[in-house]
Order: sequence, then C-alpha cells, then structure tokens
Amino acid sequence: MARQLKRILFVEDEDEIRTVAKMALEAVGGFEVVACASGAEAIAAAPQANADLLLLDGMMPGMDGPAALEALRRIPATAQTPVIFMTAKVQPGEVAQYMALGALGVVPKPFSPMEVSDEIRRLWERVP
Repeated sequence: MARQLKRILFVEDEDEIRTVAKMALEAVGGFEVVACASGAEAIAAAPQANADLLLLDGMMPGMDGPAALEALRRIPATAQTPVIFMTAKVQPGEVAQYMALGALGVVPKPFSPMEVSDEIRRLWERVP
C-alpha cells in the first residue's frame, strides 16, 4: 500500500492555472502544495520540498515537463517520487509518452477545481 499523499510539488508556468490549482488542491483536497512557475524553480525547491508527488505541466517554455522530470530524477529527494502530468496534450500517443516516462497518469487541462484532487487521488492509488 502506498504511503499517504500529503505534499505535492506542483510545476505550472501559467499564473492563473497555478493559482487555481494550488487553491483547489489545498482547499478541496487538503494537500500541502509547493507551487513552482518553472522547471528550474522546481529543481531549486525539490531538495527541501519533501514532496510525496510531482505534478508537472507537460508544456512549459524553456524546460518542458519531461525535461523537468529528467532533471528532478537526478536529485536524491525526488529520484523516486511518483509523478503525474497535467496537460492539454492528451491524445493517446501523447499520454503514452508520459506513461513511458513513468507517470502514474495524466490530468487533462482544463481541469475542474472541484474534481482535480479526487482525480489525483485516483491516480495515486496506482503507486506500487
């Protein structure tokens, strides 16, 4: 059984989406959220974030979600942390690429603020 999901390291480059998702995950989901605006910010925050889950935007300028994940995997604190991608790119081939990177799943954008926490919990159940 997977450990309880409490802290999420969330990376999203769009301010409005980051704000709405953080509020929804905290207020509705009861999670603690460390929100970052870029992959580089997430890499800086990761060692101290003590995250149970990485929630990564798929498309970001500079360092996209897969590149951010690759960098986060080189940090001991996040080397084994489960990951979920949050993206508008949800065609079967695109989802398959995220799954091939080891993702638990993909949360499609746009998401429902009232349902996103439940969706993440459902995906969290896939943690071995």
